[in-house]
Amino acid sequence: MNKFKKISLIILVAFYVLAGLNHFRDPGFYYAVMPHNLLYPKALNMVAGVVEITLGLLLISTKTRYWAGWGIVLMLIAFLSVHIGMIFDAPFKVEGMTITPFFAWLRLAAQFVLIYWVWWHTSDREKLL
Repeated sequence: MNKFKKISLIILVAFYVLAGLNHFRDPGFYYAVMPHNLLYPKALNMVAGVVEITLGLLLISTKTRYWAGWGIVLMLIAFLSVHIGMIFDAPFKVEGMTITPFFAWLRLAAQFVLIYWVWWHTSDREKLL
């Protein structure tokens, strides 16, 4: 694995572990952006956090990276409804931050960048550490 791709993978692992932990540190943010028709938002938030942490850690090993990567891709696709909903709900405030329509569109576009970034690492067969 070239140096750039290794650094990219380290950042990706850290990103998903920290994002997962943030579901427990600041659950109110996630409740505010979740579609209002979802049942059991607290449970969904906790499950999402655990899944993000787990899949992020599973990216470390070459033995689990392929499946972890595809798990994250599927998770990101499932979360598209959240980001599309943000576009329709914007503008709105979340913990003092205003989510504008422009920001909501940027966040939706970022979702596709994240999907590609993770997919790029699904073929990595070399060890991270």
